[in-house]
Amino acid sequence: MKEKIQKLLESECPDIDFTASNELVTDGILESLTLTIIIAALSMEFGISIPYEDIIEENFNSLDAMAAMVERLAN
Repeated sequence: MKEKIQKLLESECPDIDFTASNELVTDGILESLTLTIIIAALSMEFGISIPYEDIIEENFNSLDAMAAMVERLAN
């Protein structure tokens, strides 16, 4: 799952190194516009809806966190 998400995000946001940090939001690597793109890409690719209450730093700070969120929401 993590590898699939990484490939998807790298195609959507090629200027961002998603492996550079385990605190992508906290470190300022991901900003609000980028998060919007990520949310849309994950929603479309995996057929999920990301609830407002799940749009928090902890769910987007790393590829592992995003993969865990997607797996949880897909079930």
